[in-house]
Amino acid sequence: MRVLIVDDHTLVRAGLCRLLQGFAGVEVAAEASNAEQALELALQHHPDVVLLDLSLPGRSGLEALSDIRTRLPRARVVMMSMHDDTQHVRDALDRGAAGFVVKDAAPQELELALHAACSGQVFLSPQISARMLAPAQGRERPTGIAALSPRQRQILRRLGNGQSTKEIAADLGISAKTVETHRARMMEALGCRRANDLLLLAARHQHELM
Repeated sequence: MRVLIVDDHTLVRAGLCRLLQGFAGVEVAAEASNAEQALELALQHHPDVVLLDLSLPGRSGLEALSDIRTRLPRARVVMMSMHDDTQHVRDALDRGAAGFVVKDAAPQELELALHAACSGQVFLSPQISARMLAPAQGRERPTGIAALSPRQRQILRRLGNGQSTKEIAADLGISAKTVETHRARMMEALGCRRANDLLLLAARHQHELM
């Protein structure tokens, strides 16, 4: 397995390089310090796995992830971070990451992540998995009106009051296009097939939108 290491700290790269050289069947193909260099070296060396830091100077690790996945779809990318923020993890997975490892993880965890990625699986550090599962285990996801964002509820309430798109936009200080975008997303979320269905629903649930 050939791995490209991407981290903006020289000492971190050196430590990772030494660590990876101790893993069975792992070879360090190259090292990069920023997103642009990461893509350049990935195109040059065609690594099996890219070990990519989330926080990079200039363009972020997430942007580098998108670039690499677009240009080298067969390359697997494992993200690294000092933090276990679930939003960053979800964003990385949505962009095609094959894993997410916290930097204070045990070396065996990183080795597992690399081999899982190379074999087509997705690996998350246990503490990340626990954080992502906690909300789902603690409560059910809201549905219907309760699932709408505060902004969407504001717009829906005004639709129920008979305001036009332009009037709502002026009232909330946003563009008419933004109002239309929210309207389309609400129709999808609430299962409304026609615009009139959304208006009827808004009028019927005014008390829930206050």
